[in-house]
Amino acid sequence: MKTAIIAANGGAFDAYKVLNIANASATYDGETAVFFTFEGLNLIHKDAHKQLPMPEGTEHFQEGFEKANVPSIPELVEMAQEMGVRFIACQMTMDVMGLTKEDFVDGIEVGGAATFLNFAKDADVSLTF
Repeated sequence: MKTAIIAANGGAFDAYKVLNIANASATYDGETAVFFTFEGLNLIHKDAHKQLPMPEGTEHFQEGFEKANVPSIPELVEMAQEMGVRFIACQMTMDVMGLTKEDFVDGIEVGGAATFLNFAKDADVSLTF
């Protein structure tokens, strides 16, 4: 199975959604790639991914995540990379925001929309968060 995911939002809920699906997909024998664009870049930013905000009024979910032994966002990022999930950071968004590859966790690729579309063109599953 080939799974293509676009991460365009950058909060904690977004990270859990994107990384949970990416990790689940990676357990299959296929390929998984996540294209991080705009606020979605926060999910793989070296500093930001360690302190992503919960939506207002949902802070109680953090306690639920901990009680359910859900891995932290940095742990989910690491797990995905260890399972071979491709992380593609949007070059255009990085340029607009003045970011470089060094601003992100190790092991990411930098590419444009065409890079992601080349991967996604024959994906079995395509999702956007």
